[in-house]
Amino acid sequence: MVEWFLELNPVWQGLIATLFTYFVTALGAGVVFFFKTMNQKVLDMMMGFAAGVMIAASFWSLLLPAVEFSEVVGGCAWLTVSAGFLLGGIFVIAADIAMSKAALFQSKSPTLKRSVLLASAVTLHNIPEGLAVGVAFGSAAMGIEGASVIGASMLAFGIAMQNFPEGICVAMPLLREGYTRRRSFFIGQASGIVEPVAGVLGVIFAMSVRNALPLVLSFSAGAMIAVACVELVPESCKKNKVIASLGVMLGFSVMMLLDVALS
Repeated sequence: MVEWFLELNPVWQGLIATLFTYFVTALGAGVVFFFKTMNQKVLDMMMGFAAGVMIAASFWSLLLPAVEFSEVVGGCAWLTVSAGFLLGGIFVIAADIAMSKAALFQSKSPTLKRSVLLASAVTLHNIPEGLAVGVAFGSAAMGIEGASVIGASMLAFGIAMQNFPEGICVAMPLLREGYTRRRSFFIGQASGIVEPVAGVLGVIFAMSVRNALPLVLSFSAGAMIAVACVELVPESCKKNKVIASLGVMLGFSVMMLLDVALS
């Protein structure tokens, strides 16, 4: 099974990997069919773990290859990678600010407004996440030093890990607001459908615009770090700081070990 995947065209690899991340989002949203509430400690641990995984993946699977390839193509590696990283983070932060101030949501009830904003934010964040997976597979196909199919797969695994609690966090509040289980699930899973599209585009872009890869890789890393800092860490630490912090450390350690050992 592993050999079959390794021999696939990188576009198919990116599509399959991001379809998996989408499936895990849908799996998380599907929790509404079985439960009305979720244990907050479990959810905080999962979100903390997901944040740790994303932080580790951002470095090992995106920033490190970006630095190494930037040195190969020439130019100022530290400037290119730093600029890309900052742009990715600013994109996510600016998008969050824009969503929170959108006039469209001003008439909603406070709790429903938060639910809609969260669903919109998760959907928006899934675009650079899918792009990051696609770019990672495209970079591996181009033979970029530090990039590998295993590393790209580990990145997809990390994103999938954080997609499960995201699916829950989108669908569960909607259920509490009076939405049916089916509608809550539909909106929850729909937040992840953009990832396969972005994943395929990421592979194609990476293989077409080779010299721009350091900027794109670092942009994706910055976006993922911002998602972890803006959404996952603050949300998980609201009530259970210790559990959430342990989750972050565990997630980072697991992702680092997997990436280093298997790459």
